[in-house]
Amino acid sequence: QVEEELKAACSQQAGQLQEMGHREHLLRSDLQRAGEQLESFKTRVMQVCSPSAAGSTGRSVTEQQVIEKVRQISDENQQSQEREKSLQKELSSRLAKEKKVSADIEVFKNSLQKLQ
Repeated sequence: QVEEELKAACSQQAGQLQEMGHREHLLRSDLQRAGEQLESFKTRVMQVCSPSAAGSTGRSVTEQQVIEKVRQISDENQQSQEREKSLQKELSSRLAKEKKVSADIEVFKNSLQKLQ
């Protein structure tokens, strides 16, 4: 009877080990697929950010390259926004000057008409 119990326990443990092996295989497969998806994503980001930097060399793109390119684009975007604000201020200033000059011209025209 003890021998039968041991055989049953061994059989049960063998089934559990087989199931664990199957799960490990699935996890490894999922991990590999996730790694491939990450590489694909990094390459696509670099192709969008800098087409000449990705794909043409045939080597994989590093995470650091992606981070640096995104940081560079972010900095350029911030500089563009600051430049736009500066140009808006300059435009507003010029429009205000133009209005003043137009008003002065009107006053001058009126004065001329009165003199005539």
